[in-house]
Amino acid sequence: MNDTGESSPIISAIEPAPEEPEPSGRLHVTVLDEAGDWSTFVSCEDAIGKAAAALAQHPGGVGARGVEACVVLADDAFVQSLNRAYRGKDAPTNVLSFPFQQPASAAPSDDAEADAAEPRHLGDVVLAAETVSREADAQGIPLVHHLQHLVVHGLLHLLGLDHDTDAQAEIMERLEVEILATLGVADPYAAAEAR
Repeated sequence: MNDTGESSPIISAIEPAPEEPEPSGRLHVTVLDEAGDWSTFVSCEDAIGKAAAALAQHPGGVGARGVEACVVLADDAFVQSLNRAYRGKDAPTNVLSFPFQQPASAAPSDDAEADAAEPRHLGDVVLAAETVSREADAQGIPLVHHLQHLVVHGLLHLLGLDHDTDAQAEIMERLEVEILATLGVADPYAAAEAR
């Protein structure tokens, strides 16, 4: 596992070269390889980029347009430490989302053009390699599909969606299914119910 601060950023395929103007409808995603063995995830950065782009293009993902987020590739130990520290659960999980909250002292400036030029940071999505692999294997689904599902799920959390109640879960799951369908990913909830 890398020490804190030794993450090497991997800019995903959906983020253009810096000299190109960025279309406002895109979601900028930076992928950080923090820990874990992600070598079995073929085209991991590409799959994450496609999932983020599908979310931003969906009507339910309007809040993801013209903003940025970070997807952190980690291992079970790293995610377990975050889960323990921030949620009081001493166990690894597949995905954690950490929405960015602008400090109260950071009020918008009088320069609306400058504010509009800087993308808003949604937050961070952290994935655990071993748990994601184990779940995909147990569910009998392609690893890349499970990865894309969890990226969409995590990004929807950053947009403020949750699944604490049945009504919230129904809305969030419907959006996930619709977004994933544009990527050719089968309904993950129907597969779970079939088992």
